[in-house]
Amino acid sequence: MRATPSQTGASAPPFASFREFYPYYLEQHSNPVCRRLHVCGTLLALFMLGVALGRGHPGWYLAAVAAGYLPAWVGHFFFQRNLPATFRHPLYSLCADFVLVAGVLSGRTPW
Repeated sequence: MRATPSQTGASAPPFASFREFYPYYLEQHSNPVCRRLHVCGTLLALFMLGVALGRGHPGWYLAAVAAGYLPAWVGHFFFQRNLPATFRHPLYSLCADFVLVAGVLSGRTPW
């Protein structure tokens, strides 16, 4: 099966606001496994960031970044089969990860 431009992120339009970006973000995370990997990775990264702040060791900060991005990228490359939105829109994508987690934890966004 060949990926469409929407799946690869090649046709990602410019966004004037986060409000415009978030529906695109959800479309790029429509695969349930990809979405779950994002949520788990983000929660693990937040936990590890807390450990990093408590211990003050730089290695924990790197581990927190890896814990957040590696599961997300596995979700994109192997399940969603598209490029992560963070490659083109890093700040909006980071904010969207937190909005997604909040939505899943509150029951507003499907798990």
